[in-house]
Amino acid sequence: MTLNIILLGPPGAGKGTQAARLEEEHGMVQLSTGDMLRAAVKEGTPLGQQAKAVMDAGELVSDEIVSGLIGERLDALGGDVSVIFDGYPRTAAQADALDAILAARGRKLDHVIELRVEEDALVDRITGRFSCAKCGAGYHDRHKQPKVEGVCDACGSSEFKRRPDDNEETVRTRMAEYRAKTAPILPIYDERGLVTHVDGMAPIADVNDAIETILASAG
Repeated sequence: MTLNIILLGPPGAGKGTQAARLEEEHGMVQLSTGDMLRAAVKEGTPLGQQAKAVMDAGELVSDEIVSGLIGERLDALGGDVSVIFDGYPRTAAQADALDAILAARGRKLDHVIELRVEEDALVDRITGRFSCAKCGAGYHDRHKQPKVEGVCDACGSSEFKRRPDDNEETVRTRMAEYRAKTAPILPIYDERGLVTHVDGMAPIADVNDAIETILASAG
């Protein structure tokens, strides 16, 4: 059965991790608007050229361009591939556009899954993380230190790095943006009985199990 789901949650909620699991376990494809825009610009497609001109002018890419990119990607995938929408829709207008995009291709939205997080806990999760500069293995100040201090468990390197935007101010700003811009679409889908909330602060495996349970109820 082909599924079309939206995965919602603020940055750091674990959407990428869960999407990767769904791709691996179910052959689903994550449709990230950011990735699609970058790819279209790099490839120089007609929509990519339009997007580049808009971005070069310092303006936001229009809903029409983003919707066009999503439509093209769905057409390229074919009708029997399940997809995960990430980063779209963000507004009521985009939610309407997605309905039209799916309907035109004989698809419908099956689930809207929100990974709920507690802000202070999310701040702790994000600001404490760091990774090996050589192999990328992930660690955390409080939850996952290297077994030998200063030495990567995976490759033995002694060089580590932190993302510059993994700081409290940035995290709280992103949370505020999520509440202001993305959360308002939830009532739209809630009225249609499509929304399920999952504890995004739970262990990764537990979050995955919760999502699997939701997907198993499709149809």
